Amino acid sequence: MKPMKSLISEMNDHPLLGQIIDTIADGVFTLDINGEITSWSKSMEQITGFTANEAMGKTCSLLRISNCLGIRGKGDPNKCGVLNGRPTGARECFIRHKDGHDVPAIKNATPVKNQAGKVIGVVEAITDLTELEKARQTIQETTRRLGEKHQLDRIIGKSDCIQAVFTAINATAASNATILIQGESGTGKELVAGAIHHNSARSKAPFIIVNCSALSESLLESELFGHAKGAFTGAVTDRTGRLEEADHGTVFLDEIGELSPLVQVKLLRVLQERTIERLGESRQRSLDIRVITATHQDLYTLVKEGKFREDLYYRLKVFPIRVPPLRERKTDIPLLVRHFCDRLNTETGKNVKAVSPKAMQRLLDHGWPGNVRELENAIEHAFVLCTSRTIQLDHLPLEIREKAYPSRATALAFSLDTATESRPLTRELLMARLHESSWNKAEAARRLGISRTAVWKRMKQWNIPLKKPSGQH
Repeated sequence: MKPMKSLISEMNDHPLLGQIIDTIADGVFTLDINGEITSWSKSMEQITGFTANEAMGKTCSLLRISNCLGIRGKGDPNKCGVLNGRPTGARECFIRHKDGHDVPAIKNATPVKNQAGKVIGVVEAITDLTELEKARQTIQETTRRLGEKHQLDRIIGKSDCIQAVFTAINATAASNATILIQGESGTGKELVAGAIHHNSARSKAPFIIVNCSALSESLLESELFGHAKGAFTGAVTDRTGRLEEADHGTVFLDEIGELSPLVQVKLLRVLQERTIERLGESRQRSLDIRVITATHQDLYTLVKEGKFREDLYYRLKVFPIRVPPLRERKTDIPLLVRHFCDRLNTETGKNVKAVSPKAMQRLLDHGWPGNVRELENAIEHAFVLCTSRTIQLDHLPLEIREKAYPSRATALAFSLDTATESRPLTRELLMARLHESSWNKAEAARRLGISRTAVWKRMKQWNIPLKKPSGQH
């Protein structure tokens, strides 16, 4: 094989060969054994802005290639692996245009060898990706706008069932009707309540949240209605209740099915008369509040069982909204995953852009007994393990990878007092699951196949500490 300079001379002696190279859309240039540029096609002039006269005799450092054989941004021919006979293969990079801006490109360098196998030069091809990069950015922007289109406040989805929820939110936000939100744990009932409030005329007034399952009857009564000084032991001052704090705004009563009969009676009076009495006080205080309630239980079943007042039930369900479980709106999973990735990228400084096809398929196949909350936890788990731009299957939690989670149908086959292993829920069993989950109540609930609220309730009932006891590992 002839030396590289002889090859270039032959190209110059045969104009047809040069014309053929100049008609190729990709940029082509050659280097001699010293790393100096010996030819420069017309496409290279268009892609880089450098004319052949400006490039000839220079090294490829002229282009300031962003990823040049691992020598980022240097382009040092003395350290160039391709001159030692190692082809680079096609790789994406940026090259610096003459006017200073970066051009996205694919670079492919191949050593040219003589018959003895000795490297005598290099041929490099540059593919301009500017238009492709613009198309990528357009797709990303379209995807972002699509996400915004299918989002109401922080509720995300494009499925018909979640769009029906959006319609209900918009309709109820324009009224003062009492709302009953029904749905499984983790579906986003609190988000729906917040969206109704923040899109209503009461949006500038308080939005007060009370979890009715988190407190005993006496504490919940004081929390809701407030108390006068001396109403009970420890009541050393007057206290404004949460209902009173929500005056002119909205109060959201979560897990309304957990109310005791006494508190049910008092809440019914509030709904009928729009007044309250603080504990230990006979004064009636007028209220201007909107009441939104939520439950994961079937309230009508509780009514039939005598556990919930029928008159209160009908007062609460003036306008019921059902939030569908994630298994009924799996077309929303990619949108939700993108939303969680965007948030976690911001929080962690990572740049996760995609989920591999296998990982996404497993997310779509999973039963999601913990609904959107479980999906969010799964993506957070993946972020801990993911060190690249793509979430892979092995980044997902083990129970999702191995399809080991009980389905929601399986979980519903047990009452709140039974676990997925068909054993009665005892204090010892709950302690064991809490220990396995490092005292993560949501994780323990998933392993038991019950709601997180049920875990909190049993922990209070059995005097189990809310935090992991010191000394346990």
